[in-house]
Amino acid sequence: MAADPAVTPMMAQYLEIKATCPESLLFYRMGDFYELFFDDAEKASRALDITLTKRGKLNGEDIPMAGVPVHASEMYLSRLIKKSFKVAVCEQTEDPAEAKKRGSKSVVRREIVRLVTPGTLTEENLLDPRTHNYLVALGRAQKDLSLAVADMSTGEFFILPTKYGRLDADLARLQPGELLVPDDLSNDPVIAQALFDWRPVISPLGSSHFDSSYGSRFLKTLFDVSTLDGFAAFTRADLAAAGALIYYLDDTQKGKLPKLFPPRRLSIDSTMMIDAATRRSLELVRTQNGETAGSLLATIDRTVTGAGARLLAKRLSAPLTDPVRINERLDCVDYMLARNALRVDIRTILGNTPDIERALARLSLGRGGPRDLAAIRAGLKSAQALEARLRATASSLEDLPMQIENTLEDLGNHGALIAHLEKALVDEPPLLARDGGFIAKGYNSNLDEYRSLRDDSRRLIAALEGRYQSETEINALKIRHNNVLGYHIDVSPKNAEKMLSGPLSETFIHRQTLASSTRFSTSELSRLAGKISEAADRALSLEAELFAELAALILKSSETILLSAEALAFFDVATACAVLAEEDRHVRPEVDDSQNFDIKGGRHPIVEKALMKNDNKPFVSNDCDLSGDDRLWLITGPNMAGKSTFLRQNALIAIMAQMGAFVPADSAIIGVVDRLFSRVGASDDLAHGRSTFMVEMVETAAILNQAGPKSLVILDEIGRGTATYDGLSIAWAAVEHLHNINQSRALFATHYHELTALKETLDSVSLRSMKVREWKGDVVFLHEVAAGAADRSYGIQVAKLAGLPAAVINRARQVLGHLENSDKGDKAHGLIHDLPLFQQVSAIHESIDSGPSELEALLAGVTPDELTPKEALEILYKLKETAEKR
Repeated sequence: MAADPAVTPMMAQYLEIKATCPESLLFYRMGDFYELFFDDAEKASRALDITLTKRGKLNGEDIPMAGVPVHASEMYLSRLIKKSFKVAVCEQTEDPAEAKKRGSKSVVRREIVRLVTPGTLTEENLLDPRTHNYLVALGRAQKDLSLAVADMSTGEFFILPTKYGRLDADLARLQPGELLVPDDLSNDPVIAQALFDWRPVISPLGSSHFDSSYGSRFLKTLFDVSTLDGFAAFTRADLAAAGALIYYLDDTQKGKLPKLFPPRRLSIDSTMMIDAATRRSLELVRTQNGETAGSLLATIDRTVTGAGARLLAKRLSAPLTDPVRINERLDCVDYMLARNALRVDIRTILGNTPDIERALARLSLGRGGPRDLAAIRAGLKSAQALEARLRATASSLEDLPMQIENTLEDLGNHGALIAHLEKALVDEPPLLARDGGFIAKGYNSNLDEYRSLRDDSRRLIAALEGRYQSETEINALKIRHNNVLGYHIDVSPKNAEKMLSGPLSETFIHRQTLASSTRFSTSELSRLAGKISEAADRALSLEAELFAELAALILKSSETILLSAEALAFFDVATACAVLAEEDRHVRPEVDDSQNFDIKGGRHPIVEKALMKNDNKPFVSNDCDLSGDDRLWLITGPNMAGKSTFLRQNALIAIMAQMGAFVPADSAIIGVVDRLFSRVGASDDLAHGRSTFMVEMVETAAILNQAGPKSLVILDEIGRGTATYDGLSIAWAAVEHLHNINQSRALFATHYHELTALKETLDSVSLRSMKVREWKGDVVFLHEVAAGAADRSYGIQVAKLAGLPAAVINRARQVLGHLENSDKGDKAHGLIHDLPLFQQVSAIHESIDSGPSELEALLAGVTPDELTPKEALEILYKLKETAEKR
């Protein structure tokens, strides 16, 4: 096809490159700007709130254009990525001087050097340092499903097998930044339903990329092995997912794959299953408003490093189900809690430790800078200091908990590398390698020579300036530098006259005349400027070479460096959990394989923290024993009494215990929970077209279909969203199913007092209620859980506290009294006849029709202008006495 003569060579190049990435915004490098054209420009203009302009025409139409400065591009990239855009970065890969050799109209060669997508970020400014950014690929082979997971910014890489019934729960655990899905999976309604909430982060890929044979080949090539048996026994679904993930990384990074750990295959049953609805309900890492503040993670996080915060979040999202591993973690917290001085020293060391995982990732992708080299140096020095401090504490390694002993070895011995980096780098290097000045003096003799020549030449410039001032007798003469003229002589227009004529004109060559100054040069100055420029260029070029050598040296030790980084994060979490236990009076739980669940003095960690912060009030603790024949508690009591808080706190205590942390209680015995379900509070789901009641029923169905004897189920007011008898029937049947079929440990809160009759037929049902007291017609919530059922719901008293009008409260009491005193039959029919509508109006005006009150009568006889001060004071006392009687 012949080229359109109206298209410029530059625009032709742009269109050719854009055709290779139609789904991405193209950042097309032009000098100091990334330019965007056509639809890309319009989209970026709206998303970034930047000016939309135009450049040239195509087919007679103006070409829309927008641009962002290269030096500020990361800020704009961050905003685009948060709005779910993908960006193709197109750089100039040729020197303009080389392009000119091909002809005056030749275009500088450009290539896409990377695709920036939500799951492939590495830049420090684009990532939350305390959160993982997982790229996840979903693979399928026959009926098997598997998730390949990588965090490109840290090198983490693992395989998580999953199932149709728990896919949503596993995705909720991972919270992927980007999810790769075969384009043919949309035909599977079960998977499509599980993926519904993840649509904003899904990137469809051709099904051909999810091929297990390709995946096997990719993994062997990436890790340079002839067999994968040394890693794990991977299934076809595992390999399909891994192959797609590696392909995507290779494609987006244009052949520069990040440094990844060898893949680990996790056990499907090794962690507690917590579905998405339960995570939202319990607000584990985010509140229901999407905020981090106020979540369980924010409440318990005492880590001092980004890597430690990421590890803590990972443990919280995936509590263990193996009591042995859980107790190994608890041993570490115990050890640190008992050694305050050691704990303080470790946290001091860690507080000065940079994020070496992410620094190493940037270096492996060629995006690192001198500060990443310095970060590796500082991080390895911290590992060295930490190891020395721990070995000095333990009289022998046998005194250490097993996990601490093993992790101590992972800190590694990097003395030679640290020494090399200490010698090579200045204390505070610049951000960019192109700025130079990061290699320490004495590290490379050639670099020292170039720098000396450059600096000596600058001193010669200063000496030359003094000589010219003397020769011309112009004291204001200055030698200056700019990017256009380079080094030049600058004088005022008045002084320039004597240099433009006479003997001086033979030495000083006129270059430029401005309103405020005249500029000259000399052959001597030109020669000296050339030496300076050459020396400076050589110094920068050599520093760039030395940077590449240092990066390569670090990457040779990347596996042991990553182990050190993981070890540092481990000690951060161990000490952080110990600090939390000490500050908030947490205790070590007893975790075993039984079906016990016995919490004494349990507290809700988030609510307790909020009460202390806002009101300085103590939290009312409560016991919860679901062991033996009391495994299903039916809890009654009014709203506002603390039922939901009590339900949630026990679920949170189980999670904290199994993640390996101490818990907010006086004591806790917990038989491992394999699956946790919580249905507390609900709202409609407009995206799915579901009402609040439908959402409640879907979540309840998932619980009743999946819970087992080792599960913990938390249910709050099932059936309240429909007609009374329908709701009661559903709640009744759900309790029976939980008791007889699921046989789970469960807390079931309800306002249907009729359910308490199930105690007579279900052996393991135990009745509990929230204690309240009435005081002068008002209800006082004690927030205590007591044995037995509640005798009333106190709904009207709660409505009064909420501020409903007095007339409405009075009317509600009339209706309630009628309902409670009616004989069997149509209570509503009787209500209509006994309490007609006009009576409601009458009730509203009751106080007016019944004449003046005692207070009004007292005030009616008072004439304020005629009162003496003493009389006024006596009347005030009478008014107060009358009001108190009322």
